[in-house]
Amino acid sequence: MNILLTGGTGFIGSLLVKELIRKEYHCYVVTRSHIDSQIPQVTFITWEQLTSNSFDEPIDVVINLAGESINSGRWTNSVKDKILQSRIQSTSKLITWLERQAHRPNLLINASAIGFYGTSETKTFTENDKPKSTDFLATTVRTWENVATKAEELGIRTVLARFGIVLGLEGGALPKMILPYKLFIGGPIGSGSQWMSWIHLKDVVGLIVHSIENKEIHGPMNFVSPTPVTMKEFSKILSKSLKRPNLLKVPEFVLQMLLGEMSMLILEGQKVSPTVAIQTNYNFQFTSLKDALDYTLK
Repeated sequence: MNILLTGGTGFIGSLLVKELIRKEYHCYVVTRSHIDSQIPQVTFITWEQLTSNSFDEPIDVVINLAGESINSGRWTNSVKDKILQSRIQSTSKLITWLERQAHRPNLLINASAIGFYGTSETKTFTENDKPKSTDFLATTVRTWENVATKAEELGIRTVLARFGIVLGLEGGALPKMILPYKLFIGGPIGSGSQWMSWIHLKDVVGLIVHSIENKEIHGPMNFVSPTPVTMKEFSKILSKSLKRPNLLKVPEFVLQMLLGEMSMLILEGQKVSPTVAIQTNYNFQFTSLKDALDYTLK
């Protein structure tokens, strides 16, 4: 099987490529500039090659993970525009490329986020829930997904992979959450009652492979553990895994002063269920947050 990936050198993509190679798939990784591959099962191609019709390998699956990180800095207007445009542009390029193919791939897996649902401390969201929020993240995700679903009009099975908080040390939110504990100033952030719908990086990769191999999966799919926790619970378990105190509560206004609108990523949350994953019998590697953190931090 030939798989085309964008974002294949990033936090999630790097591990995903290793797993796809292990399963004897060939990966074509789209990058901004040329890279010489040291691995026979990986071929690097540039966006220019892809969009100029100089790439003509038959592709079975497209996985789109490209996009500016949402937690890389304060959300100024220019940063928010970059976050949105990086997703729209890469996805639009892929749709244009797909339209030109005489033999189209069978599947597009497009990265998305549970920010689609908005925030709540009382509701449990499933893939059937429709968005009501008008905040920046929810609006960005909806716009992004609207572009990706154009693949369905081309007869391509499309999976919208709505990621929760991905736990790993090479990227995502966890390294930033660990730092205060290492400095002995860790503790719950905000009210502590906000939900954290987390997932281990290994299960993100596992669910992508699961989506490839299960043809009945299409549409939105929540990439979260079946056991979300509150911020208060998360900080307590994290402190135990790090063997550090969990004493200093960080007030909401401090984070709002430091991060501005971006503080909503931490101060607000949602309880999300991986209903599609459960219904299609995905076997999670990590359902216990303690086990996930102990494995990651060992």
